[in-house]
Amino acid sequence: MSRSIETLYESCFGKTASSVIALPAHGSNRKLYRVSDGERTVIGVENEDKAENQAFLAFSRHFRKAGLSVPEIYGVGENETVYLEEDLGDQTLFDLLSSGKDVDGQIGEEVKSVYEKAVQQLSLFQISAGKSLDYSLCYPRHSFDRQSMMWDLNYFKYYFLKLANIPFNEQKLEDDFDVLTGFLLEAEDDFFLYRDFQSRNIMVKGGKPWFIDYQGGRRGALQYDVVSLLYDSKANLSEAFRAHLLDIYLESLPKDFLINREKFLKYFHGFVLIRIIQAMGAYGFRGFYERKAHFLQSVPYAIRNLENLLGSMQLSIEMPALTAALQLIVRSTKLREVASVALPLKVEIVSFSYKKGLPHDDSGHGGGFIFDCRALPNPGREEEFRSQTGHDENVVRWLESKEDVHSFLAHVRGILHQVVETYGRRNFTHLSVAFGCTGGQHRSVFCANQLARYLKEKLDISVELSHREFPET
Repeated sequence: MSRSIETLYESCFGKTASSVIALPAHGSNRKLYRVSDGERTVIGVENEDKAENQAFLAFSRHFRKAGLSVPEIYGVGENETVYLEEDLGDQTLFDLLSSGKDVDGQIGEEVKSVYEKAVQQLSLFQISAGKSLDYSLCYPRHSFDRQSMMWDLNYFKYYFLKLANIPFNEQKLEDDFDVLTGFLLEAEDDFFLYRDFQSRNIMVKGGKPWFIDYQGGRRGALQYDVVSLLYDSKANLSEAFRAHLLDIYLESLPKDFLINREKFLKYFHGFVLIRIIQAMGAYGFRGFYERKAHFLQSVPYAIRNLENLLGSMQLSIEMPALTAALQLIVRSTKLREVASVALPLKVEIVSFSYKKGLPHDDSGHGGGFIFDCRALPNPGREEEFRSQTGHDENVVRWLESKEDVHSFLAHVRGILHQVVETYGRRNFTHLSVAFGCTGGQHRSVFCANQLARYLKEKLDISVELSHREFPET
């Protein structure tokens, strides 16, 4: 129980606090309390870092005056190491998300609504309220500049790569860090950057989002904050929902604010990358170094984000040493098993023609299976099937009548059944399976369709099915 908090409470409200309950502060060094006199409840904060307190208090008053949903400040101690703020309850957006998914992991409408409101308000912090903010109070840097970026990158290098025993060439990695920071600094950056805009820093009260923990805010680029929310590791948002929220965010920008969508997206993946790297550095410091196990729970989720990013990242720069280190992380079974979590597995199935080469693996980890269907009976040699494909009912019936085909698929299903179970236990989130034949028209298409149906129906696995030589089907 904090005597200084009790004294400040009595000074502010003229009543004695009857209850002072310590609250978890998670990754912060601040001490939080819920303080009450039986009628009123507030949050008391103790923090010896006066500069951090000054930033939070000044920003809170500024944003509150601008009409944004931030906690009211009731009082501050004389030495600025304690203060009282509005109690916004206990439910964060992450809590709502965790409880608001159905049995299939789909997000409910209430959760979607709060996320949409959150990204709509983000631009108000960044642009409208950010214009008149006193950036001299920013803590610990006035802007997300090269120095800030290098802090994050080196945090990742020393507390994640080294402690996770990921090998790298230090000089070449530093060279890539210079390339990445130079690229990101090209983005327009005259905006308020919230810095830690993620689901645990958004409270939910009355069905709307309320915002906290912006004391690390500074001047920076628009992309960083929306990336922070969309790629929040344990939130584990789907790619489709991320795209939806990004559209809403871009549409919410002030009408008189001219933004080049193409230019915005040019730097988007770069900010996704540095945000994931920053988060992994924090997980490494708190988890590997300070041995706080609950921070390691986020590592498999961060690896999944990294895996998806490596498969889709479009940047105009080359970073071979950094990319190599990231691919080693993605391929690490040990890191995926560092925590017991339940990540969904997606199996990507593709048919192809050997004449046109093997399919390209975009997953970033190089794993998967390629099954050669050329030893199977070939309907393409039959005149009536030559213009048809493995989708057509006549071809399907013909292949289903062949014992060799049944035996082949039985072996494939047996292998995949075992691998799917193992991947699930080890938190691997992607498995590629390819079926090839001479023309990529009959046997490979049929086998890909059959396996996709089996995995969906029997193992309830998410499947992405495509036919390289027939992309329209």
